[in-house]
Amino acid sequence: MRTSRVAVSLAAGLIAAPVAAQDYSWQPDRPINIIVPWSAGGSTDQVTRVVAPIIEEALGTEVVVVNQPGASGSTGTKAALDAPRDGYTWTANAIANNATYAVTGLVEDTSIEDYHIYLHVANVPLVSVNADTEYRSFGELLSAMEEGPVTVGTAGINSSGGMALAALKEGADGELGGARMITYDGGNPAVIAAASGEVDMTTQLAVEQTEMIRAGRLRPLAVLSDSALEVEGIDPVPPITDFLPEFEVAADYFGVFIPVGAPDEVYETMDQVWQDHVMNSEELKTYANDRGAVFAPDYGEAALEKAMPVVISEACARVERGEAVIDPSEIGIDCPSE
Repeated sequence: MRTSRVAVSLAAGLIAAPVAAQDYSWQPDRPINIIVPWSAGGSTDQVTRVVAPIIEEALGTEVVVVNQPGASGSTGTKAALDAPRDGYTWTANAIANNATYAVTGLVEDTSIEDYHIYLHVANVPLVSVNADTEYRSFGELLSAMEEGPVTVGTAGINSSGGMALAALKEGADGELGGARMITYDGGNPAVIAAASGEVDMTTQLAVEQTEMIRAGRLRPLAVLSDSALEVEGIDPVPPITDFLPEFEVAADYFGVFIPVGAPDEVYETMDQVWQDHVMNSEELKTYANDRGAVFAPDYGEAALEKAMPVVISEACARVERGEAVIDPSEIGIDCPSE
């Protein structure tokens, strides 16, 4: 296991009082680009567009969100890693993706140690069907997925929706052979496909589905959590553990990631910006409450510790499903022994 290079100034951040933008040690002199490796409108894109203006106001510098989808998010991720390490090109994603791309070979020779971590929300996958389908309960849908065909719209195998579908199959002892995944360039087009009837259902994140549920286009049947999903304007959605009691759930943390190698003042400043502005942001709280996400900002080692359960879960699941091209231990992720 490599020695962690995730640098933080957590202790300093906890005792420092908020400071004016001009007093930060790093003062950007040109726009900052945040590469979202998924299409517009999806979960990563949504929350990044909430967080970007907060950072922009704090730094007094334009923060540009750039959508660069492809290959289950790996295309844009690699573009961020290949950019000059000057602090002006970041990326955004679910942390489990950035931490495990190397396991499946989508981005070679990388791990979460290649980034400084800034988390903002945790998301939950939601199993929903097109409102015109016959499925009224998750139990009915499970039976249909055993026989098939049932088409499932996701943003690809490495997306939250793709991983949720794989987890469902595992939780049902591999008996959902009738479920056929149809992939799209992001969560938003996958959800639209389900809402329009192009596919029967989707397993993408709740934040990507809430508007279509409120509009009566999707019918939510279960949330991949151990507690019900309660969002204003939507009836409570029962947890997956009501149907599959042994189903293992881990919070799916999302964030902004700055590749290592930039000047130290970049990370020192962003640690302080996160502490001063993001960790108490009313805009971010409102987004989370309205969309069915969990307000959970953190950064550095504390963020990594919080997110490690989902990182380990996703990496080791790749091994169990035969999708891994390298052992997770090669990038510092130890799977639990049987």
